[in-house]
Amino acid sequence: MTRRILIVVENLPVPLDRRVWLEATTLRASGYEVSVICPMGRGWDAPYEEIEGIHIYRHPAPPEAHSGAVAYAREYWHAIKAWFRLAKVVKRERGFDVIQGCNPPDLIWLLAWRYRLSGVRYMFDHHDVCPELFEAKFDKKGLLWWVMRIWERITFATASVSMATNESFRRIAIERGGMAPEDVFVVRSAPRVETFLPGSGNAAYRKGAKTVLGYIGVIGQQEGMDLLIAAVEHLIRDLGHDDLHVVIVGFGPELPNVEADVAARGLSDYVTFTGPLYGDAMLAAMNAIDIGVAPDPKNAMNDISTMNKVMEYMTLEKPLVQFDLTEGRASAGEAALYARANDPRDFAARIATLIETPETGREMGRKGRERVLEALSWDFSAKQLLAAYDRIFSKMRK
Repeated sequence: MTRRILIVVENLPVPLDRRVWLEATTLRASGYEVSVICPMGRGWDAPYEEIEGIHIYRHPAPPEAHSGAVAYAREYWHAIKAWFRLAKVVKRERGFDVIQGCNPPDLIWLLAWRYRLSGVRYMFDHHDVCPELFEAKFDKKGLLWWVMRIWERITFATASVSMATNESFRRIAIERGGMAPEDVFVVRSAPRVETFLPGSGNAAYRKGAKTVLGYIGVIGQQEGMDLLIAAVEHLIRDLGHDDLHVVIVGFGPELPNVEADVAARGLSDYVTFTGPLYGDAMLAAMNAIDIGVAPDPKNAMNDISTMNKVMEYMTLEKPLVQFDLTEGRASAGEAALYARANDPRDFAARIATLIETPETGREMGRKGRERVLEALSWDFSAKQLLAAYDRIFSKMRK
């Protein structure tokens, strides 16, 4: 019988969500029938379309909450209603045996409970540690933090099998979530090495500068963009590396604030904001850089999270600078230089080291891509993904 999967995502449209798209296409290539429920946005606004055999059902994006319990309740209620409405459509048109919930938020178990009595199992795809995410955004715990701990515990109790993005998340599933070790699989986020290839890039992004730094990713509250801009200013004004340009690829709620910060510091001529780029356009920009930067500050969430941009810099053979985070070091190893936690001046000093010793950077880049090819590429994660699904379907037969 065909194995039928319904993947539910709240915070990004598909195929823009790179991890979900890799999972969906890998499952489809292995004979699964895959449907996805996700929000609209960023040009992906068709209510329904089929791409590469994946059936995608989209709903209008909820208003993104930035602060306050009422704002988050509004966002999540909007999404939950859409999940239940569209799940009925998917059930009628194609059916599903497993719901894969991709957090945040840790509320997709509500939909899983709705279909549990009809034999549908729940696969939890653990993208973010939501209690730690709350703590990182608001610098406190409080009542909502404890509510998120309860939601997290219910999520793991509902899941028959869980997928973790790294070993730290796996420990949370087992120790905090109470899951059996044999039911938790590490499925790392990583690019496909056969398409994510190093190259010369588009020289226009360099603006004639000797050294080009690159950032790719979400431009949000917890990504440390303020620390990056402070480091760039120190690098130019105090360390004398003014033959420099910075390319920032991405989108997010903090983009206007970051642009204003750059202008206020008089750095506009040194920074290019490309907005979101995809596919070949994104590779053309990122292959033009010399050094990747990952300014995510050390906090309860980032310390145990694997950053997609770190894996992407490594795959493109770029050396990188990041703060000294547990999972950041586990991913990058010798491909990165590590700055003191949340210290933009030390971050700038590490970048300066790579500028002044380019041969060091080239060797780090070589080691980074080699590390991806030998242990961290999507080929390795795909095996774990398929093993996780073999596990959940074997439990359904019992």
